[in-house]
Amino acid sequence: MSYLFTPEETAFRADVRAFVQANLPEDIRDAQLGGRLVNREQLTRWTRILHARGWAAYTWPQAHGGPGFSPVQRHIFEDECAQAGAPELLPFGLKMVAPVLMAFGNAWQKQHFLPRIADLSDWWCQGYSEPGAGSDLAGLRTRAELDGEHYIVNGQKTWTTLAQDADWMFCLVRTENTARKQEGISFLLIDLRSPGVTIRPIITIDGAHEVNEVWFQDVRVPACNLVGEPGKGWTYAKYLLVHERLNFGGMGFCKREIARLKRMAAKVMRGGRPALENPLMRNRLAVLEMRLASIDMTNLRILRAAERGESDDRHAPYLKIISSELQQDIAELQSRILGQQAAILRQDGNQLREEALAALTYCNLRKTTIYAGSNEIQRNIAARQLLG
Repeated sequence: MSYLFTPEETAFRADVRAFVQANLPEDIRDAQLGGRLVNREQLTRWTRILHARGWAAYTWPQAHGGPGFSPVQRHIFEDECAQAGAPELLPFGLKMVAPVLMAFGNAWQKQHFLPRIADLSDWWCQGYSEPGAGSDLAGLRTRAELDGEHYIVNGQKTWTTLAQDADWMFCLVRTENTARKQEGISFLLIDLRSPGVTIRPIITIDGAHEVNEVWFQDVRVPACNLVGEPGKGWTYAKYLLVHERLNFGGMGFCKREIARLKRMAAKVMRGGRPALENPLMRNRLAVLEMRLASIDMTNLRILRAAERGESDDRHAPYLKIISSELQQDIAELQSRILGQQAAILRQDGNQLREEALAALTYCNLRKTTIYAGSNEIQRNIAARQLLG
């Protein structure tokens, strides 16, 4: 779909592609394409390579140290990085807490935290979900009580992605009891090295340690770490979630996985011939490619509107729904092609990488229709916002 881009955007794509091919370390590319979690050292190294080029904070405006990419340039950058096998940059700092700080943080918070987010000196994680407050996030119970110049935090967060590597958490806490549960919530920045913080792993179905539960017992947090006004955290949380869902697409990932799907279908034999030659398989593959093109086109149309100053956040839940379902359906077809081999998780060095990766990817992507707000909830939101 190169005809959808201007000559300047096409040149920018070529620049990004050449830079990533020349500078992405081989061990990081192999880990990403091989289905292994990229570790903290590897992601920090890649982030700082991009930071030296001025591209690490690629979603940020120049006023806050970013390159000032247009919405379409950001899309191109993500697309090329994903297809080349580069890991996603840590979103919790760059795409989540940073926009909140830019919009609602005070001068000290911006000056102190933003540069450390840009070069990954600080790792961040998200403290939203709790055992009794997932999609109904406003029901959270973690409390923060003001005691002089500190808040005393007690409670629990769960499904906290990469908390085991994080230095800081942006956290929703209840600072007062109100009749309306969306009120009385505040947005607090917590140093996870503080006494009283306990992080326990949750091992997911694919055998990975990616998520955690985090406990707070009388954790003292400086009051200056409160973002914005007390009790306004729900407003800031909604602002952040819109950014998260608008950045959800993962179309570069989908393009990479469809290419993998074609390689697998050409290799696996069914009835004495490659699965790719089966008309039913080709039809299902074509449907996935059409869905991908449709989502890509829809996303690009929204980005063009944003460039014209016509950004409409109402599309965020809709994009989250269709993108997450596409990711799951690609992984499902990969598993169907492999048949019973897809049930074999990585057990030894002789396991074929494509087979192991298909199984692990299928299991891991069960989460996409749940996180960032379950798709059932997103449908309700989309119905209200888009259909009235």
